[in-house]
Amino acid sequence: MDLQRIQNAVREILLAVGEDPERDGLLETPARVARMYAEVFSGLKIDPKIYLKKTFNVQHEEMVLVRDIDFNSMCEHHLLPFTGRAHIAYLPSGKVVGLSKLARIVEAVSHRPQVQERMTEELADLVLNELGAIGAGVVLEASHSCMSLRGVRKTGSTTITSAMRGSFKTNPATRAEFLSLVHSPRLRAGG
Repeated sequence: MDLQRIQNAVREILLAVGEDPERDGLLETPARVARMYAEVFSGLKIDPKIYLKKTFNVQHEEMVLVRDIDFNSMCEHHLLPFTGRAHIAYLPSGKVVGLSKLARIVEAVSHRPQVQERMTEELADLVLNELGAIGAGVVLEASHSCMSLRGVRKTGSTTITSAMRGSFKTNPATRAEFLSLVHSPRLRAGG
């Protein structure tokens, strides 16, 4: 990532909006923004498939679901953040992946300029294809700054997207089980 180029661009934006980039409070802003962009766009340098390569042979024939995976992403249309939770499930076909790896693919896919709809599709395709799963389901729930800070300015709205693959798409009972588990009351870990 070209941090100096980002700094120069941020300085130009400050000038274009009528600010003085030499003002005390703004002196370090271009460098801060460059470092922030390097962090929030770090997924551009990561192939999320790497997290799904190490699997374990386990004869588990029921759904595996990790829900409430927090994520932050950046809307590619306005470069404003959207934040939310991902819920990912799959039906194994003789192999499972470490649970944290599902959170890692969410991080990798969300840390790039993104739209929620594509992010949902990418996650479902990754799980289905890389794990050779019988089926995969993904639901994302997010709040978008581009809807609350500008334009229509509707705070509190939530966007929900889903992507179903394999048996999650073709079997209504599997799909219903997944959706009911995603929306069931949260249990406290440990009792």
